[in-house]
Amino acid sequence: MRLDSVAVLGGGPGGLYAARLLKLSNPDADVRVYEQGVPDKTFGFGVGLASRTQRNLREADPASLDAIVDVAYPHEMSMQVSDQVARLPGGNLLAIARTTLLEVLQHKAEQAGVHLHYGSRRDIATLDADLVIAADGINSATRTALADRFQPHIDTGAGLYLWCGTDFALPTAMFVPVTTEHGTFVAHAYPYAPDRSTFLIETDEHTWRNAGFDRSTEQTLPSDSDLASLTYLQEAFAGPLQGHPLIGNRTRWTQFRTIKCRNWHAGNVVLLGDAAHTAHYSIGSGTKLAMEDAIALDAAITAAPDVATALADYDSARRPAVEHFQTVAHRSELWWESFPDRLHLPVEQLMLSYMTRAGKVDIDHYLRSAPDLARDGLAAYAGVDRAAVPGTDVIEWVLSRPLDGDSARHPTRIAPAELRDDADTSVINVAINDAWGTEADALLRDIPSTGTLWLTGAGDRSSVLTRLAVAERLRNQKVRVVVEAPSTYTGDLAAGLASARTDLVHIDDAAAQSTDPAAELYLQAHA
Repeated sequence: MRLDSVAVLGGGPGGLYAARLLKLSNPDADVRVYEQGVPDKTFGFGVGLASRTQRNLREADPASLDAIVDVAYPHEMSMQVSDQVARLPGGNLLAIARTTLLEVLQHKAEQAGVHLHYGSRRDIATLDADLVIAADGINSATRTALADRFQPHIDTGAGLYLWCGTDFALPTAMFVPVTTEHGTFVAHAYPYAPDRSTFLIETDEHTWRNAGFDRSTEQTLPSDSDLASLTYLQEAFAGPLQGHPLIGNRTRWTQFRTIKCRNWHAGNVVLLGDAAHTAHYSIGSGTKLAMEDAIALDAAITAAPDVATALADYDSARRPAVEHFQTVAHRSELWWESFPDRLHLPVEQLMLSYMTRAGKVDIDHYLRSAPDLARDGLAAYAGVDRAAVPGTDVIEWVLSRPLDGDSARHPTRIAPAELRDDADTSVINVAINDAWGTEADALLRDIPSTGTLWLTGAGDRSSVLTRLAVAERLRNQKVRVVVEAPSTYTGDLAAGLASARTDLVHIDDAAAQSTDPAAELYLQAHA
């Protein structure tokens, strides 16, 4: 299909990239981008581009990626807890100033023949085009205006965070927790230019209130930065900041909003990027998702006979990847919200927990990509020297480690079936899908605080990962825990053991598949 006209609402990375791709595919079309801001002003600091995102962008438009890479800033990653540092090697990580990325994409869009309009607000009622792309961000006016068609659903996270920056390049991307008299704050920070770094800081609501940030947030206008918080945090993170200041840019505490829409298109209007969906910043940026949306939309338009078919094809092709990413991101979000509960772990084991936190990376992959650091984490789990950790068959090795306890010794981490029937064992059917929510809180209040807790439930992977997260909460209460799952998810069980999420595991295909009908109904109702 060939388009005669395309209108894009929103001049962010996703909108600009979509405009360029569609103009390249439809050279005779009139393609216009409408952005209410001005081109030399934007909010935010750096944007990260992981290696997989770079590959996707290269396949779609090598010229754009080359221009981005030329002005991007490479870095590695580390985690620092007190004086302990765990450093991940390589990874082909890049970051770029949001302003610089926009400059590149503006130039590339205009080079392709796209018309850019800045400085005035437009809405879908004023646009006449074959295709209208609403790339107007997390607060999308288009999504709001057509809410009955798009049917958005918004979940708000429990933690609070603020974006700020600093005026020097950190040596690596880093995760740094700092505990003050008011509680624990965690920085997600990375360099994106020779003289700039992003510094995102998050905390829990209790700590936020203890520090008085509820009051400073209330007193900060939307157009201003919370100077009281910046001053406090600049002192708290003085070590990683090396004496440099924290810089604000409309920097205020907020809670992350996960946006999902039942429909991504209505008539000839299609949502793109944050307007359609968001995923927690700890697993990837909205910029990545928006630009990958643009690639999928261009492919659908090119292949389909008409706009209606194209948008339906775009939705069916792109939605599964986005929803999977959102699921992974939600698990990562919950891991970070509960991060202070893991500060007792050696930093190498903490990094292992971080890498496997959402089920996206397994132990084998981690061992291949960062062999020394992964071995250090596994050695900390097993209480052995790094040299004792094998380079292959590591999952079997994790399962075979003995467990010594106050009252019993287990020769391996695989719990025998007879332990399930022991008088001191309580079998718990975990029929929730959020290990850190209010329903989980209620479940944990009713669970015995002595003996062994055997967690069972549905046999799908999401339920298994939730059981492992519930087990971690129970272990933090000094209770011995067994997690049961099918053999299909042995790798997840091994990661749970090595990350200190559970003490023991039990592999039972039949038991995991025969779930209590009430639990099945619960899971379906809350999916």
